[in-house]
Amino acid sequence: MNLFARVLRYSKPYWWRITVAIIATVGVAGMDGAIAYLVKPVLERIFSEKDMGIFLILPLGVIAVFAFRSVCRFVYEYFIQTAGQLAIQDIRQDLYRKHMSLSMRFFNNNPTGNLMSRILNDVSVMQEGVANIVTGLLREGFTAFGLLGVIFYRNWQLAIISFIAIPVTVYPAQKIGKRIKKLSSQSLGKMGIISHILQETFSGIKVIKAFGLEEREVGKFAKFNNEFYHIIRKTIKYAAMSTPVMELITSFGIAAVIWYGGSLVIQGKMTGAEFFSFMAAMVMLYSPVKKLLGTYNVIQRSVGAAERVFAILDEKPEIQDGPLSRDFLRAAGDVEFRNVSFCYNEEYVVKNVNLSARPGEVIALVGPSGGGKTTLVSLVPRFYEVSSGAIYVDGLDIRELKLRDLMQQIALVDQETILFNDTIENNIKYGKPDATREEVEAAAKAAFAHEFITELPEGYETNIGDRGVRVSGGQRQRICIARAILKNAPILILDEATSALDTESEQMVQKALNNLMSNRTTFVIAHRLSTILHADKIAVIDKGEIVESGTHHELLENGGLYRKLYEMQFA
Repeated sequence: MNLFARVLRYSKPYWWRITVAIIATVGVAGMDGAIAYLVKPVLERIFSEKDMGIFLILPLGVIAVFAFRSVCRFVYEYFIQTAGQLAIQDIRQDLYRKHMSLSMRFFNNNPTGNLMSRILNDVSVMQEGVANIVTGLLREGFTAFGLLGVIFYRNWQLAIISFIAIPVTVYPAQKIGKRIKKLSSQSLGKMGIISHILQETFSGIKVIKAFGLEEREVGKFAKFNNEFYHIIRKTIKYAAMSTPVMELITSFGIAAVIWYGGSLVIQGKMTGAEFFSFMAAMVMLYSPVKKLLGTYNVIQRSVGAAERVFAILDEKPEIQDGPLSRDFLRAAGDVEFRNVSFCYNEEYVVKNVNLSARPGEVIALVGPSGGGKTTLVSLVPRFYEVSSGAIYVDGLDIRELKLRDLMQQIALVDQETILFNDTIENNIKYGKPDATREEVEAAAKAAFAHEFITELPEGYETNIGDRGVRVSGGQRQRICIARAILKNAPILILDEATSALDTESEQMVQKALNNLMSNRTTFVIAHRLSTILHADKIAVIDKGEIVESGTHHELLENGGLYRKLYEMQFA
């Protein structure tokens, strides 16, 4: 109930749609009650009093009643369904916004496919539940209430007998519903795994084909697809079992009414018209009651999905603005690490790092793979929170700054070129959406990208496809550099920006990087030492610690780890 109270709160902004739907469903329920009630007087007028006037206008009356009922039903269905859809749309939007606010640690711990499944599949199952709750409680509830009034008015003893069976149906409905809820949660979890396999397969299709492992991936997909089927099969079994069980139990109530009501007619204590009016109302009443009980199974499926969705919505962001966070317009570029340590899954990845960079300096981070270089620079934009110590920008602890303002001070060019399925212009403008075409072209020229962009058939309006597959690796990297140049941030992080390029592309990209690094405080992670020989300071990181630092010549003279790495590369 708490879960659905939260879901229904999302319907509050659309109260006027629900109000219109309620008015319309009262019309539907009123017509159903009127039909059941009028059976007695109409039958008496026609068959007992031989009233031909009523007999002649009855067909027109039936058409008029059902026409009014149909209009009311359409109005009800339209407004209640659109209100539910808008509420679910808001939930999906909030869920996506919540994902965007969570830290990198959350995304590292949760497979992408599983997160996609929660936004797509889980919310869709919730949508089905919300629609059934609202339509069931309103339409079937009002209809049942109206018909209930008719049968109690006709004969309250028979009404009580007819309802003896209904409480008995609650226990099996509850047991079946709980089982369906558990299976629903399992099926959504399995669908998350399937979504992850799809995302991983399509992203790595080149590697799969290169190793000829298509059949192995098909087999893996088939395994989880089959497991998903077995869970759904059980869900279908319990859902299919629900209605027959309910009908069997309610048949005892119907049988008791027929026996007792027939006895009253035979004894002359009840007219045949009254009995038929009662039976019409009772038969019509069992339909909405059965639907309400059937809705319980859908609700249980929806509860399993809602639990998974609200688990994300209730997730506390690891990194967020503090109550005293201050505004920060533009940094000069002074960055300092003071006794910084970072622990990931109870293991220290960065240990007691002290490092400073003055405005405009180039700080290179080198060392063996897995030494903690990328993790260290990821602490500056607060992708992760330091475990101890502090990082200062212009003398201010970055935890005291608003996250949005901090991000405006930093540009990132990563070894993995992240581009979006959009035009080249929009990809360059990603960090500055309001940039003019002139500014975009100036950034592209500085990144040595303007020439190849203008040679494309549609120039800056060329769509580069998923992850930029329609341009080469060097061209993708130069587009990323143009994006960073346009952002014009005072602090720059280059993480292996040329590691995946050939010599010719690397030289072109390096020229673009030199333009990008001009007058910016730059942290460069590089395995190719030739690209950082002129850095103002080189910090050698091994096992999360700075083991030595200095200029290129100073480190060569020290004869430590840097000299060893240098000799290995230039032997």
